[in-house]
Amino acid sequence: MQTGPVHTDHAPAALGPYSQGYWAGELFYSAGQVGLDPATGSMAGDDIASQAERVMANLRAVLDEAGLTFADVVKTTIFLSDMGDFGAVNEIYARHFDPPYPARSTVAVGALPLGARVEIEVIARAHPA
Repeated sequence: MQTGPVHTDHAPAALGPYSQGYWAGELFYSAGQVGLDPATGSMAGDDIASQAERVMANLRAVLDEAGLTFADVVKTTIFLSDMGDFGAVNEIYARHFDPPYPARSTVAVGALPLGARVEIEVIARAHPA
């Protein structure tokens, strides 16, 4: 069983005192990812599509570093600053997951870090060797 933090330079560095991801036995918990481009430190764009695509790329990078893929994800939480973005985010999200889809919650929030429009976190499970 694995335990401890995961870090990759292919996703934005933590904006505070937390890890990009953390192993707790067979479960892996990611920190929420926003649409920051790790190469520039800037938001991928002002539009929801650009930010959502960057969020998924950031999550993929963190999962890769943990030795996981989107197929290993069992639960996601999506945070939206505007529930009007639900359809656009849902469409992008669906391109990154295959059935059976992980369980998911989507919630509207008052604001997200750095003015982001979307943030997503995942919980994944390691497959026994």
